[in-house]
Amino acid sequence: MLSIINFVTLVVFLILFYNIIMEDFKTLKFGHRGAKGYLAENTIESIQKALKLGVDGIEIDVHKCKSGELVVFHDFTLDRLTNGIGEIATFTLQELKELFILKQFKIPTLIEVLEVINKKCILNIELKGINTAEETVKTIESYIENQHWNYNNFLVSSFQKKELEAVYNLNKNIELGVLTKANLEEAIDFAKSINTKTIHANFSLLSKNNVEKAHLNGYKINTWTVNTLQAINRLKSYNVDAIISDFPDRI
Repeated sequence: MLSIINFVTLVVFLILFYNIIMEDFKTLKFGHRGAKGYLAENTIESIQKALKLGVDGIEIDVHKCKSGELVVFHDFTLDRLTNGIGEIATFTLQELKELFILKQFKIPTLIEVLEVINKKCILNIELKGINTAEETVKTIESYIENQHWNYNNFLVSSFQKKELEAVYNLNKNIELGVLTKANLEEAIDFAKSINTKTIHANFSLLSKNNVEKAHLNGYKINTWTVNTLQAINRLKSYNVDAIISDFPDRI
């Protein structure tokens, strides 16, 4: 049995070792919906902009449209960004392709986005719409089997527990990210049930203490959506694993 002195010595050593590792820690920079701060979100042009800014990853959102394809779009309705009106899930791909985002951009499919990214960075696919898990898994598996992608090229995140559970049950090799804007501890508890160590937390939930605690327990913390230089520098000082930003070049 360890003596008290030896136990204290071990704890001090572990803390020092952890601090040494963290000194060389690099926070990855992810473009939010491409480079949302510069070009229309979730468009090919926005994704191309993010790549030009040298991102480590790009976060996008997907919905399943009426004809079955996965389309890259954030909102459940078309009203805010396009010249269309109504729920995106009720439109076929052909109908969606006739619309314009902010009068000039097109709604892309997940396949079109994958072709642009072409393994240049990590693709974080957020399952925004319902029933998006199965088709997302099929697409990822196809690109790994036929296009020489790797599982480490992908990260699948969602607020929807059922969608993450579905991905986990279909393919346990896909890295999952548990999205939360409410409670970090609850997100970690759910992460255990789907065997993931990646939490996507709103930056307002994070402190130096809870990030360190998460790291010591083996969890990665990717935080969103961090846009001001002050907030970015604060989160970097916490050694978060990745920052998702509308302005990824600020990271």
